[in-house]
Amino acid sequence: MKSYIHLFIIFSIFFASCKSQFETLRNSNQPEKIFAAANKYYEEQSYDKAIALYDIVIQYYRGKKEAEQLFYNYADAHYQIGDYILASTYFKNYATTFTNSPKQSLADYMAAYSNYRLSPNYKLDQSNTIKAIEGFEQFINKYPENEKVSEANQLIDALRYKLEVKSFEQGNLYYKIGSYESAVVSFENTLKDFPETKRAEEIRFLIIKSAFELADKSISEKKNERFNNALEHIQIFNKKYPTSSYKKEIDSINKQISNRLKV
Repeated sequence: MKSYIHLFIIFSIFFASCKSQFETLRNSNQPEKIFAAANKYYEEQSYDKAIALYDIVIQYYRGKKEAEQLFYNYADAHYQIGDYILASTYFKNYATTFTNSPKQSLADYMAAYSNYRLSPNYKLDQSNTIKAIEGFEQFINKYPENEKVSEANQLIDALRYKLEVKSFEQGNLYYKIGSYESAVVSFENTLKDFPETKRAEEIRFLIIKSAFELADKSISEKKNERFNNALEHIQIFNKKYPTSSYKKEIDSINKQISNRLKV
Protein backbone atom coordinates (compact mmCIF):
# COMPACT_ATOMS: atom_id res chain seq x y z
CA MET A 1 0.00 0.00 0.00
CA LYS A 2 2.83 2.35 0.92
CA SER A 3 4.51 1.75 -2.44
CA TYR A 4 1.34 2.90 -4.26
CA ILE A 5 1.25 6.04 -2.14
CA HIS A 6 4.90 6.74 -2.91
CA LEU A 7 4.30 6.29 -6.63
CA PHE A 8 1.29 8.61 -6.47
CA ILE A 9 3.35 11.27 -4.73
CA ILE A 10 6.20 10.93 -7.24
CA PHE A 11 3.87 11.24 -10.24
CA SER A 12 2.06 14.18 -8.65
CA ILE A 13 5.35 16.00 -8.12
CA PHE A 14 6.44 15.17 -11.67
CA PHE A 15 3.26 16.48 -13.31
CA ALA A 16 3.22 19.55 -11.08
CA SER A 17 6.81 20.22 -12.10
CA CYS A 18 5.95 19.84 -15.80
CA LYS A 19 3.01 22.19 -15.43
CA SER A 20 5.17 24.66 -13.55
CA GLN A 21 7.84 24.56 -16.26
CA PHE A 22 5.24 25.12 -18.98
CA GLU A 23 3.65 28.05 -17.13
CA THR A 24 7.06 29.55 -16.39
CA LEU A 25 8.02 29.30 -20.04
CA ARG A 26 4.70 30.75 -21.16
CA ASN A 27 5.24 33.81 -18.99
CA SER A 28 8.95 34.15 -19.70
CA ASN A 29 8.73 36.87 -22.36
CA GLN A 30 11.51 35.06 -24.26
CA PRO A 31 10.13 34.46 -27.77
CA GLU A 32 13.08 32.40 -28.97
CA LYS A 33 12.74 29.91 -26.11
CA ILE A 34 8.96 29.84 -26.43
CA PHE A 35 9.20 29.18 -30.17
CA ALA A 36 11.74 26.38 -29.67
CA ALA A 37 9.55 24.80 -27.00
CA ALA A 38 6.46 25.11 -29.20
CA ASN A 39 8.27 23.28 -32.00
CA LYS A 40 9.32 20.58 -29.54
CA TYR A 41 5.76 20.13 -28.30
CA TYR A 42 4.59 19.99 -31.92
CA GLU A 43 7.11 17.25 -32.76
CA GLU A 44 6.03 15.35 -29.64
CA GLN A 45 2.39 15.68 -30.80
CA SER A 46 1.46 17.75 -27.76
CA TYR A 47 -0.55 19.97 -30.05
CA ASP A 48 -2.56 21.87 -27.44
CA LYS A 49 0.61 23.06 -25.72
CA ALA A 50 2.25 23.84 -29.06
CA ILE A 51 -0.73 26.00 -30.06
CA ALA A 52 -0.70 27.80 -26.70
CA LEU A 53 2.96 28.74 -27.17
CA TYR A 54 2.63 29.60 -30.87
CA ASP A 55 -0.19 31.96 -29.93
CA ILE A 56 2.23 33.93 -27.76
CA VAL A 57 4.95 34.43 -30.39
CA ILE A 58 3.00 34.42 -33.64
CA GLN A 59 3.01 38.22 -33.93
CA TYR A 60 6.67 38.44 -32.93
CA TYR A 61 7.74 36.16 -35.79
CA ARG A 62 5.40 37.58 -38.44
CA GLY A 63 7.56 38.61 -41.40
CA LYS A 64 10.64 36.78 -40.14
CA LYS A 65 12.24 33.68 -41.66
CA GLU A 66 10.87 31.46 -38.87
CA ALA A 67 7.31 32.46 -39.77
CA GLU A 68 7.04 29.88 -42.55
CA GLN A 69 7.61 26.95 -40.20
CA LEU A 70 5.55 28.53 -37.43
CA PHE A 71 2.47 29.18 -39.53
CA TYR A 72 2.49 25.70 -41.09
CA ASN A 73 2.88 23.98 -37.72
CA TYR A 74 0.19 26.23 -36.29
CA ALA A 75 -2.29 25.25 -39.01
CA ASP A 76 -1.42 21.56 -38.77
CA ALA A 77 -1.66 21.55 -34.97
CA HIS A 78 -5.23 22.84 -35.22
CA TYR A 79 -5.99 20.11 -37.76
CA GLN A 80 -4.50 17.44 -35.49
CA ILE A 81 -6.72 18.43 -32.55
CA GLY A 82 -9.80 18.35 -34.78
CA ASP A 83 -10.35 22.10 -35.03
CA TYR A 84 -11.01 21.86 -38.76
CA ILE A 85 -12.62 25.28 -39.11
CA LEU A 86 -9.51 27.12 -37.95
CA ALA A 87 -7.23 24.59 -39.67
CA SER A 88 -8.86 25.31 -43.03
CA THR A 89 -8.46 29.06 -42.53
CA TYR A 90 -4.84 28.83 -41.39
CA PHE A 91 -3.81 26.43 -44.16
CA LYS A 92 -5.37 28.75 -46.75
CA ASN A 93 -3.63 31.77 -45.23
CA TYR A 94 -0.34 29.88 -45.30
CA ALA A 95 -0.70 28.94 -48.98
CA THR A 96 -1.59 32.53 -49.85
CA THR A 97 1.25 34.06 -47.83
CA PHE A 98 4.13 31.66 -48.52
CA THR A 99 3.80 31.29 -52.27
CA ASN A 100 7.36 29.99 -52.70
CA SER A 101 7.10 27.38 -49.97
CA PRO A 102 7.52 23.71 -50.93
CA LYS A 103 4.51 23.10 -48.67
CA GLN A 104 2.22 25.50 -50.50
CA SER A 105 0.42 22.78 -52.46
CA LEU A 106 0.03 20.62 -49.35
CA ALA A 107 -1.40 23.58 -47.45
CA ASP A 108 -3.91 24.24 -50.24
CA TYR A 109 -4.88 20.58 -50.20
CA MET A 110 -5.24 20.51 -46.42
CA ALA A 111 -7.40 23.63 -46.48
CA ALA A 112 -9.86 21.76 -48.70
CA TYR A 113 -9.44 18.51 -46.76
CA SER A 114 -10.26 20.27 -43.49
CA ASN A 115 -13.59 21.31 -45.01
CA TYR A 116 -14.04 17.72 -46.19
CA ARG A 117 -13.70 16.60 -42.57
CA LEU A 118 -16.38 19.14 -41.65
CA SER A 119 -18.82 17.84 -44.28
CA PRO A 120 -21.80 16.41 -42.35
CA ASN A 121 -24.53 13.86 -43.02
CA TYR A 122 -26.51 14.70 -46.18
CA LYS A 123 -29.55 15.64 -44.09
CA LEU A 124 -27.71 18.62 -42.59
CA ASP A 125 -26.52 21.91 -44.07
CA GLN A 126 -23.98 21.26 -46.82
CA SER A 127 -22.07 24.57 -46.82
CA ASN A 128 -18.81 22.85 -45.84
CA THR A 129 -19.37 20.17 -48.47
CA ILE A 130 -19.58 22.87 -51.13
CA LYS A 131 -16.51 24.64 -49.71
CA ALA A 132 -14.57 21.36 -49.83
CA ILE A 133 -15.56 20.71 -53.45
CA GLU A 134 -14.56 24.23 -54.46
CA GLY A 135 -11.28 23.89 -52.57
CA PHE A 136 -10.38 20.59 -54.24
CA GLU A 137 -11.32 21.96 -57.67
CA GLN A 138 -9.08 24.98 -57.12
CA PHE A 139 -6.31 22.65 -55.98
CA ILE A 140 -6.62 20.52 -59.13
CA ASN A 141 -6.60 23.58 -61.39
CA LYS A 142 -3.63 25.09 -59.58
CA TYR A 143 -1.54 21.90 -59.33
CA PRO A 144 -2.69 19.64 -62.21
CA GLU A 145 0.42 17.44 -61.95
CA ASN A 146 0.35 17.06 -58.17
CA GLU A 147 0.35 13.51 -56.78
CA LYS A 148 -2.80 14.27 -54.77
CA VAL A 149 -4.94 15.19 -57.80
CA SER A 150 -6.33 11.65 -58.10
CA GLU A 151 -7.29 11.58 -54.44
CA ALA A 152 -8.84 15.05 -54.73
CA ASN A 153 -10.99 13.87 -57.65
CA GLN A 154 -12.18 10.86 -55.66
CA LEU A 155 -13.13 13.08 -52.74
CA ILE A 156 -14.99 15.46 -55.06
CA ASP A 157 -16.99 12.49 -56.38
CA ALA A 158 -17.86 11.40 -52.84
CA LEU A 159 -18.90 14.92 -51.86
CA ARG A 160 -20.97 15.45 -54.99
CA TYR A 161 -22.73 12.15 -54.37
CA LYS A 162 -23.69 13.41 -50.92
CA LEU A 163 -25.20 16.54 -52.53
CA GLU A 164 -26.98 14.34 -55.06
CA VAL A 165 -28.51 12.21 -52.31
CA LYS A 166 -29.68 15.33 -50.49
CA SER A 167 -31.25 16.70 -53.68
CA PHE A 168 -32.93 13.37 -54.47
CA GLU A 169 -34.28 12.94 -50.96
CA GLN A 170 -35.65 16.48 -51.03
CA GLY A 171 -37.70 15.58 -54.11
CA ASN A 172 -38.79 12.36 -52.43
CA LEU A 173 -39.94 14.26 -49.37
CA TYR A 174 -42.02 16.66 -51.47
CA TYR A 175 -43.64 13.67 -53.19
CA LYS A 176 -44.41 11.88 -49.92
CA ILE A 177 -46.08 14.93 -48.36
CA GLY A 178 -48.14 15.55 -51.50
CA SER A 179 -46.34 18.70 -52.65
CA TYR A 180 -46.23 17.41 -56.22
CA GLU A 181 -45.37 20.63 -58.03
CA SER A 182 -42.35 21.13 -55.77
CA ALA A 183 -41.44 17.46 -56.28
CA VAL A 184 -41.36 17.90 -60.07
CA VAL A 185 -39.17 21.01 -59.80
CA SER A 186 -36.86 19.36 -57.26
CA PHE A 187 -36.41 16.16 -59.29
CA GLU A 188 -35.77 18.16 -62.47
CA ASN A 189 -33.13 20.18 -60.64
CA THR A 190 -31.49 16.94 -59.51
CA LEU A 191 -31.18 15.82 -63.13
CA LYS A 192 -29.84 19.22 -64.13
CA ASP A 193 -27.30 19.46 -61.31
CA PHE A 194 -26.20 15.81 -61.49
CA PRO A 195 -26.49 14.79 -65.17
CA GLU A 196 -24.34 11.68 -64.62
CA THR A 197 -26.52 10.31 -61.82
CA LYS A 198 -27.18 6.58 -61.84
CA ARG A 199 -30.70 7.30 -60.60
CA ALA A 200 -31.80 9.15 -63.73
CA GLU A 201 -34.34 6.48 -64.71
CA GLU A 202 -35.87 6.36 -61.24
CA ILE A 203 -35.96 10.16 -61.02
CA ARG A 204 -37.73 10.50 -64.37
CA PHE A 205 -40.25 7.89 -63.25
CA LEU A 206 -40.90 9.88 -60.08
CA ILE A 207 -41.31 13.04 -62.15
CA ILE A 208 -44.05 11.28 -64.11
CA LYS A 209 -45.79 10.13 -60.93
CA SER A 210 -45.52 13.61 -59.43
CA ALA A 211 -46.76 15.29 -62.62
CA PHE A 212 -49.71 12.88 -62.81
CA GLU A 213 -50.69 13.43 -59.17
CA LEU A 214 -50.34 17.19 -59.61
CA ALA A 215 -52.68 17.14 -62.62
CA ASP A 216 -55.14 14.75 -61.00
CA LYS A 217 -55.51 16.98 -57.94
CA SER A 218 -55.61 20.28 -59.83
CA ILE A 219 -58.63 22.49 -60.35
CA SER A 220 -60.51 21.74 -63.56
CA GLU A 221 -59.07 24.75 -65.40
CA LYS A 222 -55.53 23.39 -65.05
CA LYS A 223 -56.11 19.64 -65.42
CA ASN A 224 -55.75 19.28 -69.19
CA GLU A 225 -52.58 21.33 -69.39
CA ARG A 226 -50.99 19.40 -66.56
CA PHE A 227 -52.08 15.99 -67.85
CA ASN A 228 -50.54 16.87 -71.21
CA ASN A 229 -47.37 17.90 -69.41
CA ALA A 230 -47.30 14.49 -67.71
CA LEU A 231 -47.73 12.85 -71.13
CA GLU A 232 -44.68 14.74 -72.41
CA HIS A 233 -42.64 13.33 -69.54
CA ILE A 234 -43.91 9.84 -70.42
CA GLN A 235 -42.85 10.25 -74.06
CA ILE A 236 -39.37 11.36 -73.01
CA PHE A 237 -39.12 8.44 -70.59
CA ASN A 238 -40.23 5.80 -73.11
CA LYS A 239 -37.74 7.10 -75.65
CA LYS A 240 -34.86 6.94 -73.18
CA TYR A 241 -35.80 3.67 -71.47
CA PRO A 242 -37.78 1.46 -73.88
CA THR A 243 -37.19 -1.66 -71.76
CA SER A 244 -37.57 -0.05 -68.35
CA SER A 245 -38.66 -2.05 -65.32
CA TYR A 246 -41.12 0.77 -64.69
CA LYS A 247 -42.85 0.20 -68.05
CA LYS A 248 -45.94 -1.48 -66.57
CA GLU A 249 -46.56 1.40 -64.15
CA ILE A 250 -45.83 3.98 -66.84
CA ASP A 251 -48.35 2.35 -69.20
CA SER A 252 -50.95 2.35 -66.42
CA ILE A 253 -50.44 6.08 -65.78
CA ASN A 254 -50.55 6.75 -69.52
CA LYS A 255 -53.88 4.95 -69.77
CA GLN A 256 -55.32 6.85 -66.81
CA ILE A 257 -54.31 10.16 -68.35
CA SER A 258 -55.88 9.23 -71.69
CA ASN A 259 -59.15 8.32 -69.95
CA ARG A 260 -59.20 11.59 -68.03
CA LEU A 261 -58.53 13.67 -71.12
CA LYS A 262 -61.49 12.02 -72.86
CA VAL A 263 -63.89 13.15 -70.15
